[in-house]
Amino acid sequence: MPLANDIIIKLNEITTSVSNKKRLFQDDEGIIKNVFKSIVEGGGSYDVHEIESWFALEGSWKDKSVVDRIINMAHYQQTKYEGKNKLKFVSDDCSCGN
Repeated sequence: MPLANDIIIKLNEITTSVSNKKRLFQDDEGIIKNVFKSIVEGGGSYDVHEIESWFALEGSWKDKSVVDRIINMAHYQQTKYEGKNKLKFVSDDCSCGN
């Protein structure tokens, strides 16, 4: 699934907020975690592979270990939110033959 425009805007916020693209500092990590947290809490969803592709194509992120760290934070925030979300919908399609 392609990234929605609002997700791309958030990824651009990360790019402009982080001044050193070769190393993330604690403040940078806090900003990044909050961006992904706000996305999932706001009802947004993303494919982590699409986020990784976006950073690869964006151009200013040359250090793969930094991008990997950002991807890990995105995945963690998504998984953490899904784990807390008690209102998961279950399919009405029971494969019981009824």
